[in-house]
Amino acid sequence: MTETVTPEAAFTPALGRLAPTRFYDPVIALTRERLWRALAAMHVAPRPEDVLVDVGCGTGSLALLLHRIEPRARIIGVDPDPAMLDRARRKAATDSTASSSQTSARSPEWLVGMGDALPELLGTGIADTVVSSLVLHQCPLAVKRAILGAMAAVLRPGGRLVIADYGLQRTALMRLAFRGVQFADGREDTQPQADGVLPRLMHEAGFHKVREAEVVPTVTGSISVYVATRDRVGDGV
Repeated sequence: MTETVTPEAAFTPALGRLAPTRFYDPVIALTRERLWRALAAMHVAPRPEDVLVDVGCGTGSLALLLHRIEPRARIIGVDPDPAMLDRARRKAATDSTASSSQTSARSPEWLVGMGDALPELLGTGIADTVVSSLVLHQCPLAVKRAILGAMAAVLRPGGRLVIADYGLQRTALMRLAFRGVQFADGREDTQPQADGVLPRLMHEAGFHKVREAEVVPTVTGSISVYVATRDRVGDGV
């Protein structure tokens, strides 16, 4: 597949107002990243012939983890920031896992695009699993809905959605810790997630069996792993 560039559109930088994107990986490492990414990958459980789409893939950390777990799967990372994708390509090029030597391994694909434009970028009903990490909390409510709708559109009926992102901040300590994220990304966009809006939005987008599978407390607030399934014909939410 050739790389596709969507028309220029506004998006919140990966670290918001906190720091330039070149510091993304060291900053995110402070959020117990290895733990929640591993938990997200566990719920993805990639299989050899799966098509996996990582929405807002950033520097490719989750996509490359999934590639190491199952190098025969087709993995497509989508992000609106070309600079982040350049970092993803460099990380992929230097990834020295044993699986990369397998003749059946497929290199990840990196596409520039907005999350709400997935059907135009990839087509509909092509993915077995869609994943996303630390993206939706940065988006206005209407954009959260649009991205979730686009995720549903690119999934095959019965396909899986796995989201790792800031969710309901249940304790005073986690709400206090989350203020740093709100400073970086803006309170208006982040507060709905702190109030626990994501499961409802996932239901509204056409997903069922929606559940908060994991909750990981971090120094920036709690990060939840949400798992859901795209409706089949005749399914209800």
